[in-house]
Amino acid sequence: MKWEGLRCYTTLQKKGDNLYGVRMSVVSKIGKYGFQQIKHLPKQEIFGLCEELWLSGYLEESVIACLWAEALHKQYEPAYFKIFKHWVQDCLINWTDCETLCNHTVGDFIMMYSKYISELKKWSTSSKRFVRSATAVTLIIPARRDLFLNDIFKIADILLLDKDYLAKKGYGWVIKASCESRQKEVFDYLISKKSVIPRTAFRNALEKMPAELRTEAMKRKQTTTKKQK
Repeated sequence: MKWEGLRCYTTLQKKGDNLYGVRMSVVSKIGKYGFQQIKHLPKQEIFGLCEELWLSGYLEESVIACLWAEALHKQYEPAYFKIFKHWVQDCLINWTDCETLCNHTVGDFIMMYSKYISELKKWSTSSKRFVRSATAVTLIIPARRDLFLNDIFKIADILLLDKDYLAKKGYGWVIKASCESRQKEVFDYLISKKSVIPRTAFRNALEKMPAELRTEAMKRKQTTTKKQK
């Protein structure tokens, strides 16, 4: 199928702003089918098609762009960080974009080329909310694999008082993911920040803790909050 034909295949009935109204399960099938038609192309051409999808501004097309980029993960090269950085900084317009791109494509890249984590940390001071969120979301799967714990804590430190709820959601999620393999370190970190970390982010980060540790942590948080008042 030619690219024009694939584009027509994905251009279904539009519903609402920047949505075609297609279920994500169907979008996934379209993405997988589409990749089979283009996988023989040079990687740079595939990334170019991903760029076209991102530029459409439609959620379903950005998800397909992420699926195609992820399908190439075994072939990532250091030079591709520039492409991924561009997508993060210039193309993310909603949480689904952020989660889909960063959880897999960018996260896989960082696990392959860990020296780029220093560049990733710089995103946490961006003026763009989705870029700041991307810093934490990128490390969720690595966190589950017991990677980059100190870097995760440093990123959380930067985002700790961020007023944007997506930034709080991002660092709360990555700390929670770290808890799966580093329970004590995560508990100690959260207790050390109990006087400043927002309550919602604190609770989210504790979700993977055993009940008794969650209870203990919340007691300490409440005691600190009362003293501050």
